[in-house]
Amino acid sequence: MNTRVSKAVVLLSGGLDSATCLALARSQGYECHAMSFEYGQRHESELRAAERVAKAQGAAAFKIIHINMGDIGGSALTDKSIAVPESPSEGIPVTYVPARNTVFLALALGWAEVLDADAIFIGVNAVDYSGYPDCRPAFIAAFEQLANLATRRGVEGKPIRIEAPLLSLTKAQIIQTGTGLGVDYGLTVSCYQADASGKACGRCDSCRLRRQGFEQAGVPDPTAYL
Repeated sequence: MNTRVSKAVVLLSGGLDSATCLALARSQGYECHAMSFEYGQRHESELRAAERVAKAQGAAAFKIIHINMGDIGGSALTDKSIAVPESPSEGIPVTYVPARNTVFLALALGWAEVLDADAIFIGVNAVDYSGYPDCRPAFIAAFEQLANLATRRGVEGKPIRIEAPLLSLTKAQIIQTGTGLGVDYGLTVSCYQADASGKACGRCDSCRLRRQGFEQAGVPDPTAYL
């Protein structure tokens, strides 16, 4: 009798979307292995949030990978000399971190091979989002193709799926989905410039989209604001 448990690597930032993504992966019966990144971002409160979320949702493992994308720069999230915008802007905002999701997915792919996992879950969204190019359906599809050209599993006919279940949902729909799955959004931190305790600024793009999502979902906003 085949008793193999389906495993998934879930990218967990500590924010609202990735917490919902973890809950969706668990609801589909996956044994979830959560992966977060200390990548030179402005604050580490999101990493503490990720650990809280992983524990609360019963992840089988939680791992923090240390890389320094601040050495590359080019983003307000990794370079403190670049101000985080506090009003909507046109085009791709300066909070975009060059190649971030490509790097994160590549490292998740390595762990997925080690675990013999069937899927990688990532909480990207292409509806209520900041316009990042690595959050689009075309990018996810292209990375999945790359993943199965580049891995032993893929070559041996056991492809690893890149699952992005939030891709076409509004922020309100994401919150309603997570609420239905019992996600405690009070554990999460989404703010680009949260303080050391995780309190949100309430002004950045991420805070604006998050607050708007709770309002439209008709769900009380548990966010701790400065």
